Amino acid sequence: MDWLWVIAGSGWLLAVAALATARRVGRKLTQITEQYWELKYEHGELKARVRALAPTPEEAEAARPAPQQTFVPLSSIKRS
Repeated sequence: MDWLWVIAGSGWLLAVAALATARRVGRKLTQITEQYWELKYEHGELKARVRALAPTPEEAEAARPAPQQTFVPLSSIKRS
């Protein structure tokens, strides 16, 4: 019967060790998640600063106003 107490005790020790490990991993996950979002935010800020300093050709072309188009009906054109 003593071996049943040994098995029960070792089960409790294993459960406590697993709980401690899970808590440690949870704290580490929280820390890594915070670092991820901080880096993502900083990356967005730096990307905006770089675009402000040196826009890409597509962005520079998009910033230009479009050429103005007008409609001229054929009836208003005189034949010579």
